[in-house]
Amino acid sequence: MLLAGCSGGSGDDDGGRITLQFQSLAWQKESVDANKALVEEWNATHPDVKVEYVQGSWDSVHDQLLTSFEGGEAPDIIHDASDDLADFAYGGYLADLGDLLPERLRSDIPERSWQTTTFGGKIYGVPFLQEPRVLIADAKWLKRSGVRIPTPEKPWTWEEFRRVTARLGDGEDGKYGVAWPLKEPVSATLNLSLSAGGRLFHRGADGKVDIRFGTADAVMPRTVHDQVNTDKSASGVTLGMGGSDTLPGFFGGKYAMVPLGFSYRQQIAQQAPKGFDWQVLPAPAGADGLAQGVSPQTLSIAEDSRHKKEAAEFIDFFLQPPNMVKLARGDWMLPTGEEALRDPALHTDKDDWATGTALAEHLRPAPAQAVRGYPEWKDKVATPAFQEYYSGAIDLAELRERLVEDGNRVLARYQR
Repeated sequence: MLLAGCSGGSGDDDGGRITLQFQSLAWQKESVDANKALVEEWNATHPDVKVEYVQGSWDSVHDQLLTSFEGGEAPDIIHDASDDLADFAYGGYLADLGDLLPERLRSDIPERSWQTTTFGGKIYGVPFLQEPRVLIADAKWLKRSGVRIPTPEKPWTWEEFRRVTARLGDGEDGKYGVAWPLKEPVSATLNLSLSAGGRLFHRGADGKVDIRFGTADAVMPRTVHDQVNTDKSASGVTLGMGGSDTLPGFFGGKYAMVPLGFSYRQQIAQQAPKGFDWQVLPAPAGADGLAQGVSPQTLSIAEDSRHKKEAAEFIDFFLQPPNMVKLARGDWMLPTGEEALRDPALHTDKDDWATGTALAEHLRPAPAQAVRGYPEWKDKVATPAFQEYYSGAIDLAELRERLVEDGNRVLARYQR
């Protein structure tokens, strides 16, 4: 499916007007509306540079982009996620944005966010939206239980989180303290493990990466394993679910809490039964506090684009602070820009925006961000290993052996 192949990226009409294609992956109505409105605003004020909005899909974007790159028909401006950029960047398909972006944009987004799109010292994307993983809780259930309610200033530790979930429910009456939707376990595990100091991937002085599974890497996985298999405070059934699959049980009083991405608040706000009281809590903290890995959404420019300067000007317009706020609210996520993050609209108690915004300073690049071979390691080694460990089929020693030994064999092929 060549979504952007209809006219082969940028072009010029007979009057010399430049036409740029912008492939967006926005999918929620609020987000699509915000994207399209900004494109219309640009076109109304830039008669010499027209931007065409092209609808893409998160489900197929990697393969679709690869096909369009190889066919010379890639869109000029590309919406993607930072963890999908490494292969495209190393493959020469994306433009280095270092000299194209204005200082305003460079300085507004913190360096920790730029690290997610920097490969080999070059910038291949502008990180603009991100979301922490949070705990969505049944507020009435927590209040009845008398447990301490965590805040970003005083979160639960991983040990306290385990004790709290055991107190909230052990499955005896069909009620559980937590539901972990871990159909895709790797990203959640690696990103939440940063709080305990877990990194898993270690880059040496020669630039090569190896996998080591230490004590810090085990904190988050062991907590989940013990909740499921020892305390019975987590439902084993939900381990094979996606986040949305857990919501009927959450609304039905089966689970006190569900760890989810911050943007799930929109689905919950729209689908929760009348009178259902929910709240957002920070994820547990470890030795490194509330640190958490993220892979921000990004905007890149195709290396083959004939109008990189104009594409960069559109990105600068699109990501002006007021526009970044509109995009964040449309996707129920957080902007990366520090000026946008200060907007009062992102600090309200309604829908717990303030809780999420307080976590922004703790977000870090996902551990596997620039690791070549990560997709294969994730699919062939880590996903089945974590799934078996969480379900109780293997122990921690075997999990460590498979992640490290099998994993390093995979990475070695990419680092010869």
